[in-house]
Amino acid sequence: MPKRSLDAFAFRKLEALDRASLKRSLTESVRESGIWVERDGRRLLSFSCNDYLNLCHHPALIAAATAAIRQYGVGAGASRLVTGNHPLFGDLETRLARLKGTDAACVFGSGYLANSGIIPVLAGERDLVLIDELAHACLWAGTKLAAAETLIFRHNQVDHAAELLAKSRGRFRHALLVTDSVFSMDGDLAPLQELSKICVDFDTWLMTDDAHGLGVLGGGRGAIFTAGPGVDVPLQMGTLSKAAGGYGGYLCASRPVIDLVKTRARTLIYSTALPPPMAAAAIAALTIIETEPELTAKPLEKAKLFTSLLGLSKAQSPIVPLILGEPDAALRAARGLADQGFLVTPIRPPTVPTGTARLRFTFTAMHPDEEIVRLADAVRALTETLKGPTKCPPSS
Repeated sequence: MPKRSLDAFAFRKLEALDRASLKRSLTESVRESGIWVERDGRRLLSFSCNDYLNLCHHPALIAAATAAIRQYGVGAGASRLVTGNHPLFGDLETRLARLKGTDAACVFGSGYLANSGIIPVLAGERDLVLIDELAHACLWAGTKLAAAETLIFRHNQVDHAAELLAKSRGRFRHALLVTDSVFSMDGDLAPLQELSKICVDFDTWLMTDDAHGLGVLGGGRGAIFTAGPGVDVPLQMGTLSKAAGGYGGYLCASRPVIDLVKTRARTLIYSTALPPPMAAAAIAALTIIETEPELTAKPLEKAKLFTSLLGLSKAQSPIVPLILGEPDAALRAARGLADQGFLVTPIRPPTVPTGTARLRFTFTAMHPDEEIVRLADAVRALTETLKGPTKCPPSS
């Protein structure tokens, strides 16, 4: 019977994952306003959330979304190219383009949908995609969906990327280089100034995923605006689900590029649009990001405090990894921190390379300094108990 063989297949896979400490399960959690989570009957201080500015529960976002629900309802109803192009999308795209310094923008239902749709539009059968080996899964998804040839360069190694382009660029019609601007599992920044230069030298389009840069770096405008002079990033992608506190994805680029993406991106054409209340909330979030520079600076300040307390490389973003090696070590460390009132999620392969299972700490504007000190003390004691090397990836 097909059902029996399917169930047997699933059972064997789950058993193997469990033996390797790689089985995952969903844990019911309730996020309170700010930084607290109710889980398993405990109230935990969360250092695992990407809501860097704590805008998810901000009164301005709640009011904007609530007003939009009352006026427009809950959903978009269809694809934007059918009946779903709500006026709020145009307003949001104008705001995003202004923040990022581009001519235009295109909003998607999520960051994953954005990257899965954008890359295949720009890279076809006679083209090349060059991708950082540690790029986010959605950049890889878009790259794999494209008909182009793919070359992988070593993480943040500009010389390797340049070497690959020097050897291969002449064989292809167009070339696209894609990278995170802030790497979600390591917290380090891409060398955008150097990557921009080699892309100019080899007539290659540079696309960055700024999911973890918007709202927290460059005065809130993103990682590109910390990279120094002369940086040319014609394709600035990002999300609205992290520092912006809501949901959605976007691309900021020139008007012709945005018009092409809106015409050809399958994840825009064949997917129901972002709910209008999410667009309204994002507009409210961008207002806060544009007008409260002290707020946007806080997450990185908190992360730097944590790394200084533990003697780690200075944080480059609100993300700080502590690499423990094996999956079981990361799981035990997370349980130990939970026993002391902290929620820190263990990250295991395949999300990160084999042998680099870790705790991933994320810092937000509302984390009290005294709790960060307490967390650092707990981590120091815990890692000594585990008797394994604890490290942070070196600064790029």
